[in-house]
Amino acid sequence: MHIHDLLQAKKFPNGTNLAQQLEVNLRTVMRDLDFMRDRMELPIEFDRQRNGFYYTRPVDKFPQLPVTEAEVFALLVAHKAIAQYRGTPFEPLLAIAFRKMSSRLDSTTRYSLGNLDEALSFRPFAPEDTDLETFEILTRALKERRVLKFRYRNLGAETIQSRLVHPYHLACVDNHWYLFAFDAKRAAMRTFALPRLASPEITAERFTIPKKFNLNDYLKGSFNVFKGSADYELVIEFDSWAADLIRGRRWHATQELIELPERKVRLKMRLDNLEEAERWALSWGRHANVIQPPALAERLRETARLLLSPYPVQQ
Repeated sequence: MHIHDLLQAKKFPNGTNLAQQLEVNLRTVMRDLDFMRDRMELPIEFDRQRNGFYYTRPVDKFPQLPVTEAEVFALLVAHKAIAQYRGTPFEPLLAIAFRKMSSRLDSTTRYSLGNLDEALSFRPFAPEDTDLETFEILTRALKERRVLKFRYRNLGAETIQSRLVHPYHLACVDNHWYLFAFDAKRAAMRTFALPRLASPEITAERFTIPKKFNLNDYLKGSFNVFKGSADYELVIEFDSWAADLIRGRRWHATQELIELPERKVRLKMRLDNLEEAERWALSWGRHANVIQPPALAERLRETARLLLSPYPVQQ
């Protein structure tokens, strides 16, 4: 569409400047131009004097591409996913983007999309409020590879600290947005939750992300986003009620699910910390029994004792 708009406006773009604008290599641009000319039958020619491509005749509208039933369903899923951001600054932007995409569908496809609309929905639990201005600053710092400074409050802390970081990655994990960055002062990677990040500023200093950095590798020992340095084999047994909820889901990349008698299951995984696993195990209540490691079982035992203290037995 960007190429079409430039040709329509008689800007005479060439392969080199298109590759720069679209941030792809020259071969990708030339394949797109060939596709537009040969498959979409658009009247594209190259003007040697203007050193650019142009339309040899007026093009009223961009041709509709055939859309499969699976692609229509995928588009609907994307539309419904907007519900996760209802009430946040992202909602109107996502809604506008979806309308732009769906407006280019033909009437038959739009009718199919409408018929499916009430058959699917997202119901996120406690979606997170995210400041759009902060998000835009972070994404620009990521794109331009610029050092970022901001004020940050650690979880449960009362004081706010100034941070100077190299932003590597931004991810939404379990309805929470996190910035993964290298903290220059601490000479280590750190994870920052966006709701506790304030006053972000992009500096003039640039940085380079190490080629070996990969978020999946970085978090391979994490249950969610918390990063540790230990090595635990986690083994939890679930009763038949919980087993039906455990089966069929990928809780961790290292997980192993073992079927037990009476429709119970045993879940194994390797983690580098117990903080998030503790909260998760507690969420299953009496339906989960921690077998390994002993340190996690002891933490749950202590938490259970503390949970009872505000609720004395009534005589």
